[in-house]
Amino acid sequence: MNIIWLGHGSFRIETEGQVFLIDPWLTGNPSLPEAQHDDAVEGATHILLTHTHFDHVVDVLPLAKHLGIPVVGQYDLMGYWAEAENIETVGFNKGGTVNLNGIKVTMVPASHSSTFSTPEGLRTGGSEVGFIIAAEGRTVYVSGDTDIMADMDWMGDYYQPDIGILSAGGHFTMDMKGAAYAAKRFFKFKTVIPCHYKTFPILEQTAQDLIDGLPGVDVIEPEVMQAIRL
Repeated sequence: MNIIWLGHGSFRIETEGQVFLIDPWLTGNPSLPEAQHDDAVEGATHILLTHTHFDHVVDVLPLAKHLGIPVVGQYDLMGYWAEAENIETVGFNKGGTVNLNGIKVTMVPASHSSTFSTPEGLRTGGSEVGFIIAAEGRTVYVSGDTDIMADMDWMGDYYQPDIGILSAGGHFTMDMKGAAYAAKRFFKFKTVIPCHYKTFPILEQTAQDLIDGLPGVDVIEPEVMQAIRL
């Protein structure tokens, strides 16, 4: 399994012959040079969307149409896009699991918001979520944008993820200390990868508080377009 950070909250996960793009933000992403955009999405088989804030959704529809691949996400939004945008979607909801060519993806709660701007004003795009991805005998928890929440208790106990991809930049999500607290209290991760940080000055610029807060856990500060092999 290769986990590749595309900057901010965007990832490319390569596993079992599939390539998942999670919240792929290319256009205007200050962490991902334009020269790397094609490599970031090459061979993608699915797009997984956690919510509709611009820094997560702006490239989803263009990529789905250009690459001819399905968008996987919250049922209400996927149903609308399938009809209005004429794209392939896989819509499900929190607690549900879909089988994507042998890889099981479960939708789980997050605590955030999910809106986007239109000429008519702000609109809600379904609800914010995270994902549990089971592949190659590993279980990955993709938190999406979220704060610490009580749901992490049962999620950690029930799904037993060994890899955590955690939003941890603060201001819009939990910060590094909060992510360390959540990981220690609710999960038994072997590996933690922080995200949604460094992108803007308002966000945390280092994961040191996360590293210090999780002794014995392999906290990996990702580098853009550099594969983390697990």
